[in-house]
Amino acid sequence: MAKLNTKYIGLLFISPWLIGFLSFQLYPLVASFAYSFTDYSVLRSAKFVMFDNYIRMFMIDKDFLHSLKVTFSYALMAVPGKLIFALIVALLLNIKIKGMSFYRTLFYLPSILGGSVALSALWRLMFMKDGIVNNMLKGVGIPTPDWLGDPHIALFTISSLEVWQFGSSMVLFLAALKQIPQELYEAAKVDGASWGSGFFKITIPLITPIIFFNLIMQTLHALQAFTSAFVITGGGPLKSTYLVGMKLYNEGFNNFKMGYASAISWVLFAIILLITLLIFKSSDAWVHYNDKEEGAR
Repeated sequence: MAKLNTKYIGLLFISPWLIGFLSFQLYPLVASFAYSFTDYSVLRSAKFVMFDNYIRMFMIDKDFLHSLKVTFSYALMAVPGKLIFALIVALLLNIKIKGMSFYRTLFYLPSILGGSVALSALWRLMFMKDGIVNNMLKGVGIPTPDWLGDPHIALFTISSLEVWQFGSSMVLFLAALKQIPQELYEAAKVDGASWGSGFFKITIPLITPIIFFNLIMQTLHALQAFTSAFVITGGGPLKSTYLVGMKLYNEGFNNFKMGYASAISWVLFAIILLITLLIFKSSDAWVHYNDKEEGAR
């Protein structure tokens, strides 16, 4: 009897999470998959159209393929830039100098702010034609580009906001650098190894698990980006920053094509899943785990 009561008490305690999961995660997930095969528009009942949404996406709707291309370009700029910048800052913050805790907090601040609407609005003010960045460039006599109005550099401007939020990756890199035994560097110095040799032959191989984790997380984040492009450029100019997230939003909430928007979301999910699996598959060739090496001995 006491065991039965304990079971019901346990269910009672997890019921808020269970209700939230069923209502706001599992049901929308299943419903969106079902709606992806309909022409559901919210204003009228859904009509089953089989694979028409998916066929239209790849055979008729050029905007979708364009948004896919823009999203890949965005991820290729944002993810490597963010990881490289985070690693460089982590290396600098790993140096033992006075007041380092302050500098670590300072560099982490952009990530605390997150990808909010307010931050995106601030980025737009900074990079507009007569914004702070161009005023600074004018001050030192450097030509001032139209960061948000030129279709050739607008996507770079948007991706720079993603790179600027490098704090979480930087913290993980810093933790990994702290775990590297200093004896390895001292032994390398005795053998005459340069700083660069120590970096590429000791540091990089030993932090590959963290590089792998950051690569996965940041790729997932970049492929689902929406807020920055929506607030800063609205997808322009000439749709040069028209990400898949914006395409999905426009179809669902501006054109009321919820069925088509659901199909886009599932294709995006499949693409992200495929890229994640490819990265996992490639990890056998470049990620080094100490426990695996010890187990192989």
